[in-house]
Amino acid sequence: MARAGLNTDRLVAAAAELADEAGFDGLTLSALARRFGVKDASLYAHVRNLDDLRARLALHAGGELIDRIAVAVAGRAGRDALTAFAGAYRAYALEHPGRYTATQIRIDQSLIADAPAMRRTAEITYGMLRGYGLAEPDLTDAVRLLRGTFHGYCVLESAGGFGADRDVRLSWDKAVEALHLALTHWPRETAGTGPADEKTEDR
Repeated sequence: MARAGLNTDRLVAAAAELADEAGFDGLTLSALARRFGVKDASLYAHVRNLDDLRARLALHAGGELIDRIAVAVAGRAGRDALTAFAGAYRAYALEHPGRYTATQIRIDQSLIADAPAMRRTAEITYGMLRGYGLAEPDLTDAVRLLRGTFHGYCVLESAGGFGADRDVRLSWDKAVEALHLALTHWPRETAGTGPADEKTEDR
């Protein structure tokens, strides 16, 4: 018998729990329907398909992640803000592996357009980096560096990929400090210039 009050928000919240328990790939409509004691077809009144559900989960998890980061970085700047940002990111990724994986999927642009979590993520991330005096196009490059470092580290740590010869937290702290130094001494670039232009000038 279908449970009363089944709606999209409840489905997404349950999907978040299921993704953490069974892994993102273990999140299916059938598994979610069993959790509510309903048939698969009952879910289609609230989500279009599995891709739609996963996209909604991605936005939900992204909102949770940036909320945690926002609290951590409030009132901080420079190294303190970066350290708080990185710590909140890593903690969420390790505590909620399925939800974190969801934040990495590509989402239909029509959903992103009305997603406050996406805008807030950009505002907080770019705001922190402006504290290092960065402007475009360096801001975009710096965002990609942070995302690549944080994501790569968290994925490897979750998979036990670092071994046990050194505490992974100590390596994480060293990585964050290295990022701070990189941002502090960033190779500045003005719009329209870059490695390709420099090579041309060298000729």
